[in-house]
Amino acid sequence: MLIEYLNEHQATFWIITGIVLLAIEILAFGMASGVLLFAGSGALVTGTFLALGVIPPSWDVSIACFAVTSALSAIALWKPMKRMQGEGNVTPGQTSDLIGYSFRLDTDISTTKPGSCRYSGIAWRVEIADEATVVQISAGQIVRVVAVDVGLFHVVPEQPSHDLP
Repeated sequence: MLIEYLNEHQATFWIITGIVLLAIEILAFGMASGVLLFAGSGALVTGTFLALGVIPPSWDVSIACFAVTSALSAIALWKPMKRMQGEGNVTPGQTSDLIGYSFRLDTDISTTKPGSCRYSGIAWRVEIADEATVVQISAGQIVRVVAVDVGLFHVVPEQPSHDLP
């Protein structure tokens, strides 16, 4: 019964599949992957072609149409998607709410020996930033985060005028 229904309503199947794939791409992935975007647009085009009678209602033809239209949408949308995601516009480690956070070091750190810091329940590795003019920072000194990478704070010594615990 389900097979008969799908055979009679292929256009509806492809359009619903396209909408579901696009919804998942937008809601779950925030347009970050693109894969479901390409597949969803391919499914919508295939369903539209079936509904308009451009292609015959055959599963072989509709699957081939889906593959071709998905590939064409990937080719057509790849560069605009990459541009929309800000390709090359952001310097890694330079955009974070944690930049500017100041804290007191628990251990000595140097350019060759990193330290660690617990912040928000996470153990962060602490390294002296490349722009720092020092090669060592002593325990107890206040530092300021100037860049962030995954699990890593890049710090410089803070001016002594700040009062931190």
